[in-house]
Amino acid sequence: MQSTDDKGNGIVVNDYTRIIYAGKEFLTQLLPELQRHFKVETHKDIATLGEYISKQTLLSLPDAILIEVDEDGECFRFVEKLKLNTLLREIVIIFLSASASPKLSQIALRLNVGDLYIAPIPVNDLCNRIKFLIRLRAFQPRVSDSAAIRVTAQFPVKKRIFDLCISCFVFLLLIPVFSLIALLIRIESKGPIIYRSKRVGAGYKIFDFFKFRSMRHESSNDLANLSALNQYVPAEGTSPTFIKIKNDPRVTKVGAFLRRYSLDELPQLFNVIKGDMSLVGNRPLPLYEAKSLTSDEWALRFLAPAGLTGLWQVSRRGKGEMSERERKKLDNFYARKYSLRLDLAILIATFAAMKQKENV
Repeated sequence: MQSTDDKGNGIVVNDYTRIIYAGKEFLTQLLPELQRHFKVETHKDIATLGEYISKQTLLSLPDAILIEVDEDGECFRFVEKLKLNTLLREIVIIFLSASASPKLSQIALRLNVGDLYIAPIPVNDLCNRIKFLIRLRAFQPRVSDSAAIRVTAQFPVKKRIFDLCISCFVFLLLIPVFSLIALLIRIESKGPIIYRSKRVGAGYKIFDFFKFRSMRHESSNDLANLSALNQYVPAEGTSPTFIKIKNDPRVTKVGAFLRRYSLDELPQLFNVIKGDMSLVGNRPLPLYEAKSLTSDEWALRFLAPAGLTGLWQVSRRGKGEMSERERKKLDNFYARKYSLRLDLAILIATFAAMKQKENV
């Protein structure tokens, strides 16, 4: 027997696709719907799951494992061990967690798990995601050694040469501006002048992203308390993908000026010179945003280079009515259509878009 997804898309997945569920917190909520689509076996904790997996043969291994994240990190150690085995690493792994955190997202990306879901968990979306990941695995090459397969993005040489010439020239030209901004930040508040954060760029590459610090030092800890001010309003029953705070109280006076004229972005010229980013592309995302865009519909945006400026910044930036879906569609459009001519048009339009109309 074979089944289709809830949208009738004809995703071919056997009704008896086997998945293992490890944990108890979400089991009552998720199990009935999971059993409609898959043959489900449950284990109360990682210890019993590990014992079960160790006894399986190649033919009896599950297609996917859903793991509730535990407080002591035993689930992470289990997955690390699993990934060392050439055969077991092909099992689809999905983490389920009661709460979100940048650290958790970073661990999930490092372990290369299929996805990370944060409560409340949309069970229909979860089922379709499992089907997609299993189907994707069928098309991926299998390996016979311990070398991991990495997705790399290759971009035109002309684009790289253009990026290096322009970014080096602009950097040398703006050295006095860099020095003045650094001095103002140092005078106003304590903390580093350059803010570094982990971002996800082309091919899901994680790199250190540079900006002039525009907020109070260590203010990222306050983010969870500011969700009501998010510019991007999620659909009912879902969590927002992008986070952009209106009138963010964490921003300093100097930082507000830098943000208004996009001067806080200037250190990203270093990222362009290093090759982490391009002058024009899709904005590299924080880990907590990137983990929401691993579906087959939206992963296309990561096939384009990460950019200092991009299509959505020049076309709709600062407009409060912009939805998450509109931004994602613009990112996907650029990933399909980017060219040196389009990049030049975006760069020219960027100067008009540099002054923000909103305090975000």
